[in-house]
Amino acid sequence: MENTIHNPDQYMFGFRQLATNGRKRIAVLIGAGAPVSIDVGTDGQWKSLIPNIAGLEVIVLQALSPIQKGVYEQIKTSLSDPNLEKILSRVRMLTEVLGDGAVYGFKANDFATLSEAICNSIRDVVSADLPIGENPYSELVSWINGINRKHAVEVFTTNYDLLLENALERARTPYFDGFSGSKNAFFDPSSISKNDLPARWVRLWKLHGSIGWEANDNGEVFRVPHSKNASLVYPSHIKYDQTQAAPFSSLFERLKNFILEPDCLILSTGFSFADAHISSRLLECLMANPTAALFAFQFNNLTGESAAKELALKCPGISVFCKDGAVINGVEAKWKIGSPPTKNWHEIRSEYYKDNKFLLGDFKRLARFLATAGSEIAQDLTAPDIQEATQ
Repeated sequence: MENTIHNPDQYMFGFRQLATNGRKRIAVLIGAGAPVSIDVGTDGQWKSLIPNIAGLEVIVLQALSPIQKGVYEQIKTSLSDPNLEKILSRVRMLTEVLGDGAVYGFKANDFATLSEAICNSIRDVVSADLPIGENPYSELVSWINGINRKHAVEVFTTNYDLLLENALERARTPYFDGFSGSKNAFFDPSSISKNDLPARWVRLWKLHGSIGWEANDNGEVFRVPHSKNASLVYPSHIKYDQTQAAPFSSLFERLKNFILEPDCLILSTGFSFADAHISSRLLECLMANPTAALFAFQFNNLTGESAAKELALKCPGISVFCKDGAVINGVEAKWKIGSPPTKNWHEIRSEYYKDNKFLLGDFKRLARFLATAGSEIAQDLTAPDIQEATQ
């Protein structure tokens, strides 16, 4: 590894060609780190539009009563590698199975109240509207719309928020999220499996559910506009069987089917790969399809992205781009600038590499890079080279 380096120019030159190829099958996987990149603070104090899971947990704890907070902490201690989603899953499980019994001094109705309090806090935070004006979600949509595509762009996200929906609707971009209808939109798995809508329709697949999703007494999930219901619907990290029920079974099957398509590319941003269920599905399908590729843009250094790095070392189809280096074709190495691929490449390099740091692990930077790629190519920055070659 000491004698190996990765030249970011080489890979970003190729990435620009792929990102602007209208015939390429492309999907985007968006994780909780994406909205963190949007600063809505004042007086120079950074404040993320929506915090990550750890930041969300802090807000949730502030809203709980002292007794609820104590039970929350006891559940957290009982779990290995706990996070907010796992704890909420355990709370819901106890609500369902306790009957007349008690755990941590709480009965079933107490856990139901705790679950509602947690969901209310989460809903308040993730209901944030997308800021007006320049923002990475709108730039991502600009990139999607700016290229005449043979295949629709598919967006898979683990986030509950409606930020991408905001951006798509502001740009008057049609999209399909698996639901049909208006007042109480119903889930339509057959439309997902057929996937026969026009290519200009963005496919938006919310793998962990969304605010606005509600389940009735029969377990059927509906999307209700302006819903006040605080009950978030998403597959439990503890009860695997929930991911095998609608709508999640269809959404995960769509992820699998996309990766198994020939010559496809997934771009991931803001995703830590700590979700074992999604990561294992990605690895399984990418190993089965050598023509598929995953480009994972990570915010931290290589040492801070162990989950992503581990996957990339197992599968050559996964490339992990970190701040100080990358794992590409199963080789881990630091970045080192080499010969530029074109004469004017330094103008483009500043968009993704500065002060010996790779920048596209920041969703805001990646969205800008994608949005400007098409216009930069249209300006034909390499025209002098072409002119010299034809003289």
